[in-house]
Amino acid sequence: MLPPIQSTTSISFAAGVTLTKLEEAIQQASSQYFRLVILAGPPGSGKTAALQSVAQKIGCQIVNVNLELSKKMLELTRSQRSRQVGRLLKEVIAAAPGEVALLDNLEILFDTSLEVEPLRLLQVSSRNRTVVASWSGSYVDGTLTYAEPGHSEFVQFKQVDAIVVTVGKSATD
Repeated sequence: MLPPIQSTTSISFAAGVTLTKLEEAIQQASSQYFRLVILAGPPGSGKTAALQSVAQKIGCQIVNVNLELSKKMLELTRSQRSRQVGRLLKEVIAAAPGEVALLDNLEILFDTSLEVEPLRLLQVSSRNRTVVASWSGSYVDGTLTYAEPGHSEFVQFKQVDAIVVTVGKSATD
């Protein structure tokens, strides 16, 4: 049984304080049920640069989820992929060195043929280890969004149950 939904914390920042705010979010996440930090922002907003700064400071490596998960799913059939993507993502995260798993390039998780809920996969994968995931989208008024309405991969989450750090124009002013 899952614990009650916790209130989501949102932290917004400009490029100059990225590292500090992200580090604070990582520390805060270590005491949460889901130890998940979502770094939300539009493409080109500085999410990867923020992950690189944190990786250097805390001695972790950034995991390219698209690349690593694609390698693991290459020999699987379409139906096997959708059934095994959760386990494979956990393997990718477990293989990442360091105390914190820094995930970038998550687009593969939104592939509609996988028939999975990306946020739920990230939450479940963050139960025993802090995970920071770069999310190409927005976080506005408590709603986490990926892609634009009408796009085949468009998805919105109103109950995030993660710490959301926004970059760029996705923050609520």
